[in-house]
Amino acid sequence: MPIKFFYGSGSPPAWRVWLALEYKGLAYDLRVLSFDAGDTRRADFLEVNPRGRVPAIVDGEFVLYEANAIVEYLEEQYPATRQLFPGTTRDRARVRRWISEIDDDCVRTIHDLGTAVSAAKKHGDDAGIAAARQAVLKELMLVAGLMQGDYLAGGGPTAADFALYPSLALLARYDGRNAELGLVDACPQRLRDWMARIEALPFFAATVPPHWKAR
Repeated sequence: MPIKFFYGSGSPPAWRVWLALEYKGLAYDLRVLSFDAGDTRRADFLEVNPRGRVPAIVDGEFVLYEANAIVEYLEEQYPATRQLFPGTTRDRARVRRWISEIDDDCVRTIHDLGTAVSAAKKHGDDAGIAAARQAVLKELMLVAGLMQGDYLAGGGPTAADFALYPSLALLARYDGRNAELGLVDACPQRLRDWMARIEALPFFAATVPPHWKAR
C-alpha cells in the first residue's frame, strides 16, 4: 500500500519530504492540499496533523507529521532503499548537523528576508530588506565554505541536500518579485553548481511545486 503524502505546493518542508520519497523510490499517494482553500484546516486533515501543517504521512496505520521526523522515519522504516543518512555513525552525524544548521540558520535567514520583502510592500522599509539580504548572503557564503564535496556532506545526495534545496529555490522567487535583490547572481558559484546538480537528478522535475510550473 502506498504511503499517503499530504503536501502543500511551495512548502519547503513538504518539498524536502517529496524529494526524500522520490530519492528512496518509495510508492506514495500524493495528496495536494490548497492553502488558499483552507484544506489544512479541514477536520479530516486535522485528524492527521492537529497543528494543521504539511507535510504529513500515513503509512498503513501509522500517522506522522513534521518534515525531519518523516525523513528519519522513511530512512529507518525502509532500509533497503537508497540511504538518506549514508556511511558511518560519524558520517550520519554530519548529515544531521547539516540539517540542524539549515533549519536554525539558513532557513531562518531566508524566511526573515521574505518577511522583510512583504513588510516593505506595506511600509516601504528598504533598509530592512538590505539588512535581511546581507544576512542571507553571509549565510550562503558560510554554507558554500562548509561543503565537503559535490554535495553538502560529501560525494552524493543526502537528507541534508533535500533539506536545503527547497529554501534556496525561494531566492529565484524573491528575485522575480523584486529584481533589485539580485539574490541568484550573488549566490556563491559553488552553491549554484550544487543546485544544478540537484535539479539534474532524474526524479527532481516530478517534485517541482505545481503552481511554480504554471508560471
